[in-house]
Amino acid sequence: MSATPEWVMVGGEGPESYNQNSYYQRALLEAAKEKMNEAISSKLSLDMISDRFSVADFGCATGPNTFVAVQNIIDAVEDKYRKETGQNPADNIEFQVLFNDFTTNDFNTLFQSLPQGRRYYSAGVPGSFFERVLPKQSFHIGVINYAFHFTSKIPKGITDRDSPSWNRDMHCTGFNEAVKKAYLDQYSADTKNLLDARAEELVPGGLMLLFGSCLRDGVKMSETAKGIVLDIVGDSLNDLAQQGVIEQDKVDSFSTPLYFAEEGEIRQIIKENGKFTIEAFEDIVHSKGEFTIDPKILAVSCRASFGSFLSAHFGGEVITKAFELIEAKARQELPRFHNAKPGMQYLIVLRKN
Repeated sequence: MSATPEWVMVGGEGPESYNQNSYYQRALLEAAKEKMNEAISSKLSLDMISDRFSVADFGCATGPNTFVAVQNIIDAVEDKYRKETGQNPADNIEFQVLFNDFTTNDFNTLFQSLPQGRRYYSAGVPGSFFERVLPKQSFHIGVINYAFHFTSKIPKGITDRDSPSWNRDMHCTGFNEAVKKAYLDQYSADTKNLLDARAEELVPGGLMLLFGSCLRDGVKMSETAKGIVLDIVGDSLNDLAQQGVIEQDKVDSFSTPLYFAEEGEIRQIIKENGKFTIEAFEDIVHSKGEFTIDPKILAVSCRASFGSFLSAHFGGEVITKAFELIEAKARQELPRFHNAKPGMQYLIVLRKN
């Protein structure tokens, strides 16, 4: 089996770019800001706020959300320092921000759109966040924003027709126990590697902030709005195969390196890893709700997130047709969206043991 293509967001600043279509993810950052401030204020030791303070964003994509996330962190650190010392942080602290993503990420767009007037020095760190990408004890607070649901590869057996865990669907719907176990096993192994790597790179007592989406315990992926979207993408690809635009075999062998774990599964994986203490696991409700239900916006934001990954498997020429179908199907499935079970948006605060 060929290697899993890297999941990178659509680059640039055009109408279909991630830069222009990530409002939903940003709404979570804004809604969780107060909780994040509380966590940094109470869980970060003042002794750690010295003359140089480093923040790292793992899976930064192309902005602008990474800039919102790191600025929120810097504001919270400065606020704690100001309140507890009575001194101006601008006089005593220099901030460094490390932006990490795959080597194929559009770092050009990222750095061209760095905020004017920022009060931090920046650097790019290419590489997979499932591995070490930084020297030991090189940052104080790390953030992963809407990227904690990825696996490093498609689980073994998922694309093998002769395997009991063969999955004809493009994602883990949750209804097939063998498929779910294969995805959970892969996700558990990858998340352990991710936590091990961050524990090496983080200073003692440092924090990891995880913003993202998971399933409530006992809820299956295809019962949620996100799962319905992935089902619609799969149905659209099947339609294109029936029309002869793409080969059915290509559709049947297509799977995504995504696993939206249940809350209990995430807690268990972190606990078993043993490198971090869960200081907070907050259920965040934000203004955009569980998903944008407008079919047109949904299709465009889907393309910004999925487009590059789909192009790598099917070729760029079929993508426009696929997303026209996705928009039409989303319109037909509106009643299903309204009856979907709620997912969970979270802020998880981890402190290095």
